[in-house]
Amino acid sequence: MPTETDRVQITRHDDRNRYELTVDGERAGYAEYRAMPGRIVFTHTVVYPQHEGEGLGSRLAKRVLDDAVADGLTIVPQCPFIGAYLKRHTEYEASVDWP
Repeated sequence: MPTETDRVQITRHDDRNRYELTVDGERAGYAEYRAMPGRIVFTHTVVYPQHEGEGLGSRLAKRVLDDAVADGLTIVPQCPFIGAYLKRHTEYEASVDWP
């Protein structure tokens, strides 16, 4: 289900193991994950070059991490971007299992 503003939407696609980020209906990036019992492993996050520097990666990271916490999942950050975001946002620390 879409969230965010009318311009920016983040949608979870469990069938593809990814969250997709769109801006004005155009795909702008994604965050891939592997779901495991009680855990979610974030493996790769991309914001397409034409949308870099707009803060969209941080919005995407916040959404995927908030969803994981709301679902009671342990977060495993294999993706360097998600890992860097988590280091700056220590409010997630209780839910993180660093690789």
